[in-house]
Amino acid sequence: MELLFNPILISVILLCVLCLCRVNVLLALLISALVAGKIAGMHAGQIMVVFIGGMGKNSETALSYILLGTFAAAMAHTGLADVLAKRIALLIKNNKFLLLLILTLLACASQNLIPVHIAFIPVIIPPLISLMNKLKLDRRSVACALAFGLVTPYIIFPAGFGLIFQRLLADNMTLNGMQVNVADVWKSVWILGLGLLCGLMWAVFISYRKPREYAEIPFRDEKRRSLRFTGSHYITFFAAVATLLVQLWTKSLPLGALIGLSIIFGTRAINPEKMDALINEGIGLMGYVAFVMLVAAGFAGVLNATGGIEVLVQSFIPLMMGSKVLAAFLMLVLGLFITIGIGTSFGTIPILAVLFVPVFISLNFNPMEAIAVFAAAAALGDAGSPASGTTLGPTAGLNVDGQHEHIKDTCVPTFLHYNIPLIIFAILAVLIF
Repeated sequence: MELLFNPILISVILLCVLCLCRVNVLLALLISALVAGKIAGMHAGQIMVVFIGGMGKNSETALSYILLGTFAAAMAHTGLADVLAKRIALLIKNNKFLLLLILTLLACASQNLIPVHIAFIPVIIPPLISLMNKLKLDRRSVACALAFGLVTPYIIFPAGFGLIFQRLLADNMTLNGMQVNVADVWKSVWILGLGLLCGLMWAVFISYRKPREYAEIPFRDEKRRSLRFTGSHYITFFAAVATLLVQLWTKSLPLGALIGLSIIFGTRAINPEKMDALINEGIGLMGYVAFVMLVAAGFAGVLNATGGIEVLVQSFIPLMMGSKVLAAFLMLVLGLFITIGIGTSFGTIPILAVLFVPVFISLNFNPMEAIAVFAAAAALGDAGSPASGTTLGPTAGLNVDGQHEHIKDTCVPTFLHYNIPLIIFAILAVLIF
C-alpha cells in the first residue's frame, strides 16, 4: 500500500499522463512536482523553494543550449547549413535510408566529435523537410534515427559527452562502495549499444518503413544559394573545431561555444552588428529546451526532497528474492521511472548510485554486470522522456511546419524502440558477463 502512494511513482505517472493529454511539458512538470511534494507532506511554499533551488543544477546545461543555439543560428546565417543540406540532398538522390544514415551519423558526431548536442538539429533538419516530404519519409523514423545518435555514443564511447557520462558513472559507483575505473565502463556497455542498434533497425526497416504523406507547408523563406564553400563557411568549420578543442581542454561546453562565437564574429564571418539578432534567434531555437531543462532539474529537486526515492527502492528489495536477474529488472524499471521524470540520464546517476550500489554488493554483482545494469538504468527514459533533450531536439527540427507532435511522433516511438531493447540487453548482460 505504501508503494501505491509513493510520491515518486504517482508524480511520474501523472507527468506521463499529462503529457499524453497534450498538457505543455513545463506545466506538466510544475503540476507533477506540486503533487509529489503535497503527497510527501510539504507545504506549497516549501515545494516552490525546493523547486526553484533545484533549477540551478541544470544552469550550465541551459546556458550551453542557449550559446549552442546561437552558434547554430550563426551557421544558418553563413549559409553553411543550407549548403550542407543541399549537398546531402544531391548525395542521397531518392534513397531515404541513406538520408537516415547520414542524419544518424551527424547525431553521433554531435555527442563525441563536435559536441554541440542537439543544437545542430534546428539548423540541419528544416532545409531537409521538403526533401523528406518528397520521399514520403515517416518523420517518426527520423526522430528515432536522431535519438539513436544522441543516446548511443555517450553510453558506449568514452569521448565528448560520453567521457563525461562514463566518468560520472565510475566516480559515483566508486564513491558508494564499488571500485570502478573509467576504463572499465566501455568494456561493459557495448552490449547496450547493440540493443539500441537493434531498436534503430526495427524502427527504420519495420515500424516506420511505409510511406507517409505530409502537406507541403512553407515555413520559411528559401534562398537560392551556391553549393560552393566560401571563406565564411571555412571559418565556421574552424570555429566548430575550436569549440570542440576548448570543451575537451576546459571540460566547459559553454566556454567552448563562447570561443566559437568569438571566432565567427571576430573574423567578421558574420557582421558583429547582427550579434543581437543572432542571440535572439539562438534563444528562439534552444531557449524553450533550455528552460525545460531548468524546470526538470527543479522537479528532480522536489523528488529528492520527498524522500520517496529511497522508500521506493526499499519497497522493491523484498521483491528481488535474492535473484540477480529479477533485481536487475526491478532496478531498470525504477531507473526508467526516475529518468523519464527528470529527463536527464546524467542527472539520474548520482541519485541511483546511492540506492543501487549497496544492492549490487549485497547480491554479489560483478563490476561488468553492475556497470551494464547501472548505465542502462540511468539512460532509460532519456529516449522517451517529454523533458529530455533527446526528444525535444528532434521535435524542434521536425515540427517546423506543425506536422510533427512531440509526444505522439517523438516520445512514444523513441520510448518503444530504445527503452525496451535497453531493458532486454541489460538483463542479457547479467546472464552472460
